[in-house]
Amino acid sequence: MGMRRAAGARIIWTIAAVILGTVAVSAHVGSPDVYFEGDAGPYRLYVTVRVPQVIPGIAEIEVRSASPDVQKVEIVPMRLSGAGSNFPPTPDVAERSKQDPQFFTGKLWLMEFGALKVRVHVEGSKGKGELAVPVPAIVQKNLPMERSLGGLLFALMLLLALGMVFIAGAAAREGNLEPGQEPTPARRRRARIVMAVTAVIVFGIIFLGNTWWGSEARSYAGRIEYFKPPLAETQLENGNRLVIRAKAQDERWARNVKMEELVPDHGYLMHLFLVSTPGMENIWHLHPQRSGESFVEQLPSMPAGKYEVFADIVDNNGFPWTLVGQMDLPVVNGKVLSGDDANWAGAAIGASGADASGRDSAAAKLEDGGSLVWEKPSGAIEANTALDLKFKVLDRDGKPAKDMEPYMGMAGHAEIVSADWSVFAHIHPAGSVSMAALELANGGVTGEGGVLPSGMAGMAMPAGPLDPEVSFPYGFPKAGEYRIFVQIKRGGRVETGVFDARVQ
Repeated sequence: MGMRRAAGARIIWTIAAVILGTVAVSAHVGSPDVYFEGDAGPYRLYVTVRVPQVIPGIAEIEVRSASPDVQKVEIVPMRLSGAGSNFPPTPDVAERSKQDPQFFTGKLWLMEFGALKVRVHVEGSKGKGELAVPVPAIVQKNLPMERSLGGLLFALMLLLALGMVFIAGAAAREGNLEPGQEPTPARRRRARIVMAVTAVIVFGIIFLGNTWWGSEARSYAGRIEYFKPPLAETQLENGNRLVIRAKAQDERWARNVKMEELVPDHGYLMHLFLVSTPGMENIWHLHPQRSGESFVEQLPSMPAGKYEVFADIVDNNGFPWTLVGQMDLPVVNGKVLSGDDANWAGAAIGASGADASGRDSAAAKLEDGGSLVWEKPSGAIEANTALDLKFKVLDRDGKPAKDMEPYMGMAGHAEIVSADWSVFAHIHPAGSVSMAALELANGGVTGEGGVLPSGMAGMAMPAGPLDPEVSFPYGFPKAGEYRIFVQIKRGGRVETGVFDARVQ
């Protein structure tokens, strides 16, 4: 009985392990939800996808229209690419808020792991419009079932199993007796044999079920390992030649994600960020070149110290990954930064950036004497809340800058890093999605040069100088201290403004 009870308990606990879990998207370490801003035809939309805690699981979708002329919003989940991306299921109609007619909410089942997308179809006074938002769907860990619920389910399973045994015995012993007739000794012996055989069959089924669920649990755990952020292995050669290799925490990752098949994002196969630890006094945004299965970067001059490594790549299915690691560097005498490479050096997080009242500063000085001003929310910044991080670019005279240029095809880039290093997100004015994945989601094909169609949602750049304002849709995933690095391009030069934020 003890062995049978243990087997039954394992089935229940395994089912719980598959059903329950939490999610953390590998593309943005520790930042699971997806934030997006773009155009669905004539309508400007702000979309938030709250990734479910399990896959399969229910995602919560929030859609806000910038104008009041949207009357209907339909949402549907699909594969990002391949055959599943062309045959959508029946869409769900998002519910319109009674308090805010420009706000719509809905829920969708995400049934698969990997690179998915949520297609949003809108109708209003200006006609119809459509866009698709990439959603990386993974599970990170399992959560155990409550012991009280497990005990209840085990008791019910045991009751059903014993009930089947006794029902089979009663049928063999008394199944065709006349009313009032007593079973003979032969019938009683046959009933005991039937009960024994039935018990073997029933508990054999339980054993096989436990074995099957154990196999499913191991497979599920393998998926968890597969989607953990790969490690960035680094090696310094010849004083300033940095070699980066990806080392997955699951051996299947290396078989499925080929370095020679990566999709360029903003024209580069890898975006490498080196952040000094512990204070984040320095950051470098570099773009290594692929060399076989490795990436190589000739480092600029850098001070000695320990650095956190974050390397963004996108596989050929459109799934974005962030390689993570650490490295110790000696003093590096390297090349002069050029092109899209950039760096910043300043005070440690928490050591500056606060005014006399103790609030984080809303202005950051730029190298040319201008400044970047954060239009901060009036109240406290709360975790898991969709925000529009808005910044104004001023010249050295305090006037709106007139020399703003696209930086890798965007009005700006931002990196958000938590003080405990558990959160890293590389975001853009279109949001937290990868631009390469966004192109795939909306039907584009990325070439080796990473050129994106000018009419794609959130990607069109006007001719001439850009507006001196840049914004980033995002939501901080948890409370704590964060540093925000905002990068823009002016007059052919990349500049970085840095802000510290407290999130409640």
